[in-house]
Amino acid sequence: MDGAASPRAEDAPRELRAEGPPWILGERGAPHAAPENTLASFRAALDADLDGLCYDLRACAGGDPVVIADARLERTTDGAGLVREHGLPELFGLDAGGWFAKRFAGAGVPHLDEVLDLEGRGDVRHLVRVRDEALVPELAGAGRWPRRVPPCFLSRRREVVTALADAGLACGLVVATADEDTRAWVRDARVEVVATETPRGWLSEAGAREWGAERWALGVDEAEDLFALMHRGVTGLSTREPRRALAVRALRAHAPRLERYPLEVPALLVDASHDPQGGGEWSGHWEPHAVVTNPFDHGVRVALDLFVRRGAFDVEGLPRRFDLGPGEAQRVAFRLRGGSWSPGGDPVLAALFAWDDGSLLVDATLRRERRAVAGGLTQRLEMLRESPGAPAATMTLQRRGRELVVRVENPGGLVGARAVVHLDGQVATGARALRLRLPAGFDDLARGVAFSCGFVGHASDGGPELLRRWAGGLPREGDHGAPGRLLAR
Repeated sequence: MDGAASPRAEDAPRELRAEGPPWILGERGAPHAAPENTLASFRAALDADLDGLCYDLRACAGGDPVVIADARLERTTDGAGLVREHGLPELFGLDAGGWFAKRFAGAGVPHLDEVLDLEGRGDVRHLVRVRDEALVPELAGAGRWPRRVPPCFLSRRREVVTALADAGLACGLVVATADEDTRAWVRDARVEVVATETPRGWLSEAGAREWGAERWALGVDEAEDLFALMHRGVTGLSTREPRRALAVRALRAHAPRLERYPLEVPALLVDASHDPQGGGEWSGHWEPHAVVTNPFDHGVRVALDLFVRRGAFDVEGLPRRFDLGPGEAQRVAFRLRGGSWSPGGDPVLAALFAWDDGSLLVDATLRRERRAVAGGLTQRLEMLRESPGAPAATMTLQRRGRELVVRVENPGGLVGARAVVHLDGQVATGARALRLRLPAGFDDLARGVAFSCGFVGHASDGGPELLRRWAGGLPREGDHGAPGRLLAR
């Protein structure tokens, strides 16, 4: 794990590893260890022995390519306004790290060349999301790619991908789900990569077919998703969980008959209507259990423990130590109490498997999660109060056939409220109400799909734009916790 201790003894045997493919890239570096899209975060990802980096590119006022995710500066720097309205000297003078931790204060917004110059233990692969179409001429004329593995530039827009290909650049298309229409387009275009934005994106019927391009998945963090995608045979993926992804790759190589991830944990259901008693509404009392399975054909010693990334938690029943024979499983119950006011930084359960000449650390996130049912009757969703004095705010949810209607009901004092909905990995914004298409096969999905909703608006006295939300997953950028689940029944 990054940013937390691990149940590893100093004299533990060497860690089990495996080389790619599938290639594993740090999503915006290693954003649990250092501020996203900074040189410190990229170095942390490469120091963790990842195969490369995945990051975002925007144009500044002078047209130079700078590495930053958002169109605006406020979330990840001490600046304000649009990136495209600031020149390089201004951007280099901003603090893009102090918000994360004091030791990163002064970290700047990197230029593309600075990131491309970073070195790892081997060839460093770069997947670069082009956020501004205006960058294409600059990238095409730069002549800055004297690399054995040149960077691959990605876009959601087909016309931008076509322009990148026409400029002779390695390029790829970003999609939500692999479907036949995309596959047909890729066959006719000069596209090296197709990348999905949702973990389930390659698990479609079309996703299992021949594409004539490398198949990648972006932002894959959860253990079960990493396990499923690597067994589906993707070329590579990007992740915010470097250690977890490397462990899954090692399992795929050294325990190829394994059918499921060896550490199973439940979601922590949150009832935000309870009295938080000072702990925050994103809190609770849980008695979960984990199932730990020895994935190897030899015995192992297991050390199991829980680690907190954010918030305050009390745990009973951990750490635990026990032995497991080949393929043997053990159910471990424990108690957990605590939380925070806001989503993000969910606790992590880690299991260290050790034997005479090797070890492997696997972990899984205990996601705090809310659930809603997409039914024909209108239901009210209470927004989180993320500070003690926050007013009540609500939205409504109703299913109409294959569509979902989400509407701002009580904006909690915000003016000009605009709805924001996270549905199955995609985020949509609109006016006071949004109408969205439910995913194909929604009624047959026992666990439903990822879902969250909220709205943005301004306080009545002006000031910056504010967000009220029902669960994690909003905004999509950064570590804002897991979205909730939308169930069919």
